[in-house]
Amino acid sequence: MLYGIIVSIITLICFLLIVVILLQPGQKEGLSGGLAAGMAGGASMGARRTADLLSKTTSILAALFLALSVLANFAIDRGGSGQSTIQQSAMENVDPSEFSAPSQTQSAVPEQEDLDIEE
Repeated sequence: MLYGIIVSIITLICFLLIVVILLQPGQKEGLSGGLAAGMAGGASMGARRTADLLSKTTSILAALFLALSVLANFAIDRGGSGQSTIQQSAMENVDPSEFSAPSQTQSAVPEQEDLDIEE
């Protein structure tokens, strides 16, 4: 339930982020200049202030997107299992009698004889 809500908010933020990025001015002009000039009165907000507002909005939306993406990872319902599907299927196919206790296995290091050196 919580995961679905977070994913819905992330989707909304993605849509808003696309709109805000497309509204930002290009190298010479953009929609922000047209929006500022088209406002009633024309002097309430200049093109530079609109670009600053869009830039700050982009930063805030990107930070929210990142934070909610990390939060969504922790909100996923894992069904009570701490193992992945691959780990579970591997454990079903393994015969426990194939493994022996470490004390019953031979050492990988060859044994060396004690040599007494006379001085």
